[in-house]
Amino acid sequence: MLDTYEILETIKMIKKENLDIRTITMGISLVDCSSESVKKTCENIYNKITKYAKDLVKTGEDIEKEYGIPIINKRISVTPISLLTPVNKKEDYVEYAKTLDKAANDLGVNFIGGYSALVQKGYTDKEKMFIDSIPMALSVTSRLCSSVNIGSTKAGINMDAVYHVGKAIKECAELTKDNNAMACAKFVVFCNAVEDNPFMAGAFHGVSEGECVINVGVSGPGVVKCEIEKYPDADFLALAEIIKKTAFKITRVGQMVAKEAAKRLNVPFGIVDLSLAPTPAVGDSVAHILEQMGLEKCGTHGTTAALALLNDAVKKGGVMASSSVGGLSGAFIPVSEDAGMIDAAKCGALSLSKLEAMTCVCSVGLDMIAVPGDTSAETISAIIADEAAIGMINQKTTAVRIIPAPGTKKGDMVKFGGLLGEAPVMEVLPFSAEKFVKRGGRIPAPIHSLKN
Repeated sequence: MLDTYEILETIKMIKKENLDIRTITMGISLVDCSSESVKKTCENIYNKITKYAKDLVKTGEDIEKEYGIPIINKRISVTPISLLTPVNKKEDYVEYAKTLDKAANDLGVNFIGGYSALVQKGYTDKEKMFIDSIPMALSVTSRLCSSVNIGSTKAGINMDAVYHVGKAIKECAELTKDNNAMACAKFVVFCNAVEDNPFMAGAFHGVSEGECVINVGVSGPGVVKCEIEKYPDADFLALAEIIKKTAFKITRVGQMVAKEAAKRLNVPFGIVDLSLAPTPAVGDSVAHILEQMGLEKCGTHGTTAALALLNDAVKKGGVMASSSVGGLSGAFIPVSEDAGMIDAAKCGALSLSKLEAMTCVCSVGLDMIAVPGDTSAETISAIIADEAAIGMINQKTTAVRIIPAPGTKKGDMVKFGGLLGEAPVMEVLPFSAEKFVKRGGRIPAPIHSLKN
């Protein structure tokens, strides 16, 4: 039972420190939707999604009103679409994309994820066709999100797929150049993707998941920052304890919402993802947490160490607060979605190279990074390969969501709006990696993957 002090403390976190439930995400299996024709498969997809998720938005809104806890997004994730049949050409996949988007629009959810492929070791001709379809699919839809897993600690890195997705990202940018390359903001490339991630753009309902499940993603960078502010002279052990206790409180709120939503929707509760997900709002920044620890600006020397402490303490505090922690769980560092990261990039404290170093110890990777519009597909592929290598070697999830915004150069701003915020265009090294990424084949799995 919550006592009066805990209730008042939670109210304070919501009203003054930007605590919210970032998303309630319903995962839905589509493995039984394949049929004899594309048209029938589309009908099956639409009918199943709208059947299971018909009350998702209303349930989220009801819980928000009754408990006074902001629930920012209601989302859906589905089985990776590349696994569905029949498909004879890439336009067939685009029809599936339009069906998913129609279902999301009709239900009123913010996003639907799962336009995805898992090609970490190799890929079939149909999966190649699927990756070719991604730019068109994202350019003709509004709420659809896409992801491709191109590597894992167990399989290595599929460098053919890495080169392929680099070209797809450039095409995404070109097809949506009149909308600030928005298609790129809805596409993420993973290494070690997880099957129960509730956050977009990388959410999909894994093949080992059940028929339907509720996953919840919490937030709360502002809450952590406010707690650290109270102890300006605390040493690092004390600081870690402060963050752990705060993460515990944040996660308990998420656990409560997740179980209540699952109960009302009559589907199993899956996981709570306790990631610190920032927003462009003032006071809701992971960068500001790091600066509160004593850094003059996020990105300066010491930033990686500070982020390592934060990420570890968040995980330790969160796992004690929920019966089922999953997803990504840690600290996100998306540049465009974090006011502190934006400021740090603008003033030159935060570079692409420093961000890459920081991803060794944070939840995901290079997220919502804008680069000059003339950045080549090969350079983008090389950036993805670097990030995948970090994930593969360190047995963690890493990802790249990068936007080569057409017509932009270093120092320009690219505005996306809403939670996606705005991104300063960051410098990319001018030296070519074309011969490297065109070698093809697979970077083999590391020796420590051999655990049997």
